Amino acid sequence: MWGIIPAAGNGTRIQPLAFSKELLPVGSFRDDDGTERPKAVSEYLVERMVAGGATKICFVISPTKSDIVRYYGGGVAAGGGRVDTAFVVQPQAAGLCDAVFRACPLVGADEPVLVGLPDTIWFPADALARLPDDRLSFLLFPVERPELFDAVVLDGDRVREIQVKQADAHSRWVWGAFKMPGRVLHELHALWQRPDRRDEYIGTLVNAWLALGNEAVGVRAGESYVDVGTLGGYREAVALLGGAP
Repeated sequence: MWGIIPAAGNGTRIQPLAFSKELLPVGSFRDDDGTERPKAVSEYLVERMVAGGATKICFVISPTKSDIVRYYGGGVAAGGGRVDTAFVVQPQAAGLCDAVFRACPLVGADEPVLVGLPDTIWFPADALARLPDDRLSFLLFPVERPELFDAVVLDGDRVREIQVKQADAHSRWVWGAFKMPGRVLHELHALWQRPDRRDEYIGTLVNAWLALGNEAVGVRAGESYVDVGTLGGYREAVALLGGAP
């Protein structure tokens, strides 16, 4: 199973930094020898993807983010071993859809795919394991201000609509990560390549895909979700981790 991590953004909301925003230290961990070290914010997503079944991680980076290659180029630690990493370049920031689809040549039609955002921290850490392998599914979290995110409107557990940063959002549940078979990734990519599309946001593209008669589900397994891409979000993440078990 692939885990795709779009990490090519400029991080303008929290700059200036002397490094890529995905390497922002948030919290800490202990090495095998007991030494405590800072933990990069993107490591939380990597850990959650591995807990959700990912055996390979693909980082989509910009040409300037060689520090991410240095940090993760030897693979990522997981369960006492290491998970292989691949790096794909997005030449310029062109939206989440463009970033995710850069990984398409690596993904077979029969391989499940996880996608998450590297500047977020959320709980429970094993929530991705609750998403089905055989369909497009979104891991949902309750938030107080859904208008800042992509709110997911459900009919039961079926996704009816994704409202992208909509002021009058009809749901307080937002997606924090999603999973799909490789064939669905390629279907979405083909739709996105149509001359009338080239969506920036996953939500608008999925809405068009649903309108063609396809189905997606929302899994309300998330409990807490923080976007660390702003100074306020960073403080919130520190507080969240301070109270985490």
